[in-house]
Amino acid sequence: MAFRSLLLTFSGLTSIVHARSSAFALDPGFDIEAVAKLAESLPSHSWEFGTACEMLMELYTPEFSVFGDAPFPAPFLDPSSNPSLTYAQKVILLDYPGAKNGLSEGDGAVGDPASMGISAYLLGKTNASYAEGARKEIQFQLDAPRWPNGAISHRQDVAELWADFGYMSPPFMAYYAAETFNTTMLDDAVRQGMYYREVLQGNDTSAPWYGVWHHIIGPQSTDLGLWTTGNGWFAAGMTRVLATVKKAPASLLLGHEWKQEAVGNLTQVIKEIVDGVVNSELVDGLVRNYIDSITEPNGFPEISGSAMIANVIYRMAVLAPETFGGEYVAWADAMRETLGGADSDGNPHVTANGTVTPAVNPLDWFDTKPYTAGSPEGQNFVVLMYAAWRDCVYAGLCSI
Repeated sequence: MAFRSLLLTFSGLTSIVHARSSAFALDPGFDIEAVAKLAESLPSHSWEFGTACEMLMELYTPEFSVFGDAPFPAPFLDPSSNPSLTYAQKVILLDYPGAKNGLSEGDGAVGDPASMGISAYLLGKTNASYAEGARKEIQFQLDAPRWPNGAISHRQDVAELWADFGYMSPPFMAYYAAETFNTTMLDDAVRQGMYYREVLQGNDTSAPWYGVWHHIIGPQSTDLGLWTTGNGWFAAGMTRVLATVKKAPASLLLGHEWKQEAVGNLTQVIKEIVDGVVNSELVDGLVRNYIDSITEPNGFPEISGSAMIANVIYRMAVLAPETFGGEYVAWADAMRETLGGADSDGNPHVTANGTVTPAVNPLDWFDTKPYTAGSPEGQNFVVLMYAAWRDCVYAGLCSI
């Protein structure tokens, strides 16, 4: 038994070593390994942990993410041989004082803990406690307050819509639905994109920001600014929902017409956001923190939203190449190349230890001072961008 355990441990270590070596096979123009190391070590909040879990899956074992060729049915994975699940075991909290949801204390947020939902579900394939945590987390989403049109609130105590929510809850709902053959939940996950669009889309008539969204609308924390990172959060989340719909078991889908409509609607929502950002003015090769803040101090160029939109473009170039063609990929390539360079003062965007700068303050989006200490979400967005570019290159739709 001890020898068998040793063999299993050795096998797991071998798998991790192989995953780590193949993950960084391409050179994006900067030290992506150093960036990834910080992306894994910096998170301290539930949404940051969840984003890191997704980053690690897409980076090291992309075949098991929804961007893999055949993600469903979900496999039985050994956590010790999967960097993402090894990490998830460390950060998911199944039991904590005053628990209201299944996976973490979310500081009053509905969506943030759900960002770890897919990881919990995969862990639950071999551990009943995580399976129950994932089930409770799904129920927590479904029981949350809703906007009159059906949009699930990002906050527990009031109905309030945050663009950030799009990356946290709908991808988990869609994944869980695909695995449990719950057509109602899958439809709800897709419709969240449409419901949120009805409320948050800011300027739907005029250029150059057509399609860009407000950050928050609700009774507590309204922010009507066109926050780039918020737009990146939602577009990236809907990209994951789109991948889930396209690859879900055929027996689950609500007929060809439903799938066609869902794919079309999700693609349109993503395209509107991306177009609005792509058409905005760049500063030092980066998108402004608030796209519409041309003269205000919170309109400084920053890497978080810029990298997340580039990530979306690379993923959509594979999922919908007929819509996201060469001009989009060229924009994302230019963003990636910018990160490999320096700002107008000669400061490298990726420092010697892998810190990517300048970022928006991850805990205060109104902060007018560029954040240079290392943003947990910003670091993860850059790695997500890299993984998406790498996979796009392997698909023959992007170039080195």
